[in-house]
Order: sequence, then structure tokens, then C-alpha cells
Amino acid sequence: MSETQDPFSAPFGSLFGDQITVAVLEAGGRYEYPGRAQPLENFSLHPGTHALHYASTCFEGLKAHRQIDGALAIFRLDDHANRMVQSVKRLYMPVPDVDLVRTMIIDAVEANAAHTPDSPGSLYIRPTLIGTLRNIGAAASPSDSAILYVLTSPVGDYFAGGIRPLTIYIETEIPRTTPQFGTVKSGANYVMALGPTLDAKRDHGADQVLFATGGDVTETGASNFFLVDDTKIITRHLDESFLHGVTRASVLSLAADMGYQIEERSVPVDELRALAERGEAFLSGTAAVIAPVGRISIGDEDIQVGDGQPGPHTLKLRQALTDIQLGKAEDTHHWLTPVAG
Repeated sequence: MSETQDPFSAPFGSLFGDQITVAVLEAGGRYEYPGRAQPLENFSLHPGTHALHYASTCFEGLKAHRQIDGALAIFRLDDHANRMVQSVKRLYMPVPDVDLVRTMIIDAVEANAAHTPDSPGSLYIRPTLIGTLRNIGAAASPSDSAILYVLTSPVGDYFAGGIRPLTIYIETEIPRTTPQFGTVKSGANYVMALGPTLDAKRDHGADQVLFATGGDVTETGASNFFLVDDTKIITRHLDESFLHGVTRASVLSLAADMGYQIEERSVPVDELRALAERGEAFLSGTAAVIAPVGRISIGDEDIQVGDGQPGPHTLKLRQALTDIQLGKAEDTHHWLTPVAG
């Protein structure tokens, strides 16, 4: 990354560290990793590469944070490495060992440590797998060869303007993704949400779409959704239809530590209306961390969430999470992995 490039002014994810870790799997072999990072360079792919035609690809997203003492630590490394392996299994491709994924992430972070901005910035980490089988007739077959790599990106705030109340639009007809693939971080899942999100931005001034197919709230295109008031925090129970967010799990653990009653259950849209008017709502995700919601649109109806501003419970939970990520609070859940930096 050029010294003149600023992660706080550049679009999230548009800057890259200059080192990458790469492991290559040939058919019938095993993932071969040289044990070190290498300079970031373009890949050369055959036009018939399986991933380009049949979406045999998945990824993860996690962050390394500069600590208040200047050290560097990765947040919930093991959870993300394990989820990456589960995504590969759903693609029916040769599964890398979780220790290999973990090692490649650490090596990539250490090699790009100099590019990690101070808080509120971080080093976003993108482990990625692509199927490299050269066969355009293999629609019904998985790729038996692959490239596994870990890319890094110095980032500032995910949402332009930093912490501000977001507007979300409720979509009750179009599904977020296909149910059998809801828990997989695959690009095919995200492109399904793209059209509805762009339409909602144009027609309703929305920042995100909250998918509530059949009236049952699940998640937005890139984040899990929460409601919170003085005593309880509510979020949709986990099933196979949407991503099991690592930040979601972190929020629930911290909320329980703080004494909130945890409710993981179905949230009908009609109940969402009532809860939003008297409480708070927010989104969670690795990129967004915790983002407050100030307005909800359902059809032509606009609902103000609370007073329309970031609420005290949302901000308290966000502060508790970021304090752990930055080493300002004790890491009682052992979520941080220190790395050289």
C-alpha cells in the first residue's frame, strides 16, 4: 500500500497490504503452503476455471486491531478459521486443515502489520478459496483443485460517515439467499442481496435491506440484526437460512455479561414495529462492528427507532466490544490472538 493512501478516506476494502499468503491444491494432492507470505501479485487463471463458471468459491472476513500498547491482535481467529472450513465443506471441495487456515491468516497479518492503522481503523483480513478445475462441463461436479489465499486490507469505517443512525428497508418477498447455502460465506449469497439493496437505496433512501421473507426477520445483506431495550436483547434464532455471525455471537456473550436477558427467537415484522418504537435496533458484523438503526421502512411506512439517534444500549454494547478488540478491557472470553506486529 502506498504511504499516500489513507484507509479513512478510501472506500472500505479498496486498499491492500503488499503481502499475501497462498496455498495451492492440485488434484489428488494436498494444500501446499511455503510457510511464508509473498508479494501481492495478480493470479493467472484459465478462462475455463471452475470458480468463474460455477461459483466454487468462499471466503471469510475478520480483523486485526492495533492494541492500546501498540501490539497487534486478531479478533476471534479460531472461530473464523473454523467457519471457513465449514464453508468449504458445503462446496464439496477438498477441505484445508483448520490449522493451515489459521497459520496463513497469522502469517498474512504479520507480513502486513505495518499497514494496520490505529483505532478506529483496523486490518481487515480476507481468507479466500477458489476452485481452479479447468472444466466448463463440470456444473454437477466440485472442483478438485484450488487456490487458498489470505488478502489483507487497511480499513477505516465500513459505513461512510462513521457511527450514524442507519435506515433499513424491510423486504418480505425476496429471500436473502437460498436456504441450503445461507450459512456459507459465498459470493453467490451476496449478489442475491445486491439488487434488492440497490432498489431500496434508490426508492427509500435505505442503507441496508433487512430480509424478512414471509414476515420473519432474518438478516441484512451483510449484517445480523438486533433489538434491545432496558432489560433484554432480541435477535433471530439460528438456522440454515442465514449466516451465523461471529460478531453476533460476541454481542450476545457481552450482553449476557452485562445482565441483559437474551432472546433468540423468531421476530415477526408486526412485533418489530412495536419493539422498534420503544427500544433500539442495530446491525452487527465484522466490517460494521455494531451500527445503530434510526429508521425502518416497511413498504411506504416509515418507523422511527426510539428517538432516531444511536441509543445508549447500542453504544454501550459497541464500546464493550471495541474495548476488548483494542485491549482496553480484559479479554475474559479469550477472543484475541496476539501476533507479531
